[in-house]
Amino acid sequence: MSTGLISLGAGVLIGLVYALLKVRSPAPPAIALVGLLGMLVGEQVTSALVSHNEPRASQAAPSQTANPASGYTRTG
Repeated sequence: MSTGLISLGAGVLIGLVYALLKVRSPAPPAIALVGLLGMLVGEQVTSALVSHNEPRASQAAPSQTANPASGYTRTG
């Protein structure tokens, strides 16, 4: 099961217990939670864009280069 679904389920369960005990939740207002969600989405989108635009290691620098003048292959 996904960690996010487990977390959501635990939150709902705790919310039900708070409601049954008639205790006010110490959680921030809903608008603050929407802001946190926006921050998480922005972080994920930025990470995806940055990793998508980075060159792959195989394209950036070849692991072996041949030097035709000397006739040997250098690893590096």
